[in-house]
Amino acid sequence: MNAPQTRWEHFEHQADIGVRGIGPSKADAFVQAALALTAIITEPGTVAPLQAVEIVCEEPDQELLLVDWLNALIYEIATRKMLFGRFEVQLDGPRLRARAWGEPIQTRKHQPTVEIKGATFTALKVGQDDSGAWVAECVVDV
Repeated sequence: MNAPQTRWEHFEHQADIGVRGIGPSKADAFVQAALALTAIITEPGTVAPLQAVEIVCEEPDQELLLVDWLNALIYEIATRKMLFGRFEVQLDGPRLRARAWGEPIQTRKHQPTVEIKGATFTALKVGQDDSGAWVAECVVDV
């Protein structure tokens, strides 16, 4: 059996956008969900990893932890006026410790398309699929 692929994708949900991270571990799925979040705004590959930001979240439920993680990133994007294109996530029970690398938003370089308002509980799911891959997904309000 092949190891699950690591990837992200979007899915449509009425006027909003769903983000889905898929990977061989739950942490990988959370990283991919963060990349999907960035990809709503700009192409993640255009974001240089110039500055690191530390993020810590804690929730007893893995699905609430995903929403907290994505909302923490949205907060950092809004307050620091930065975009992030590289992530490292460590999960230890209810606690998430992460680093997000990025750079200040440059309109010409990144051509941001929308502003993300927040991650929601709509279509919220964290778990393993039939292939054993971890999937972390929810809808974000744009």
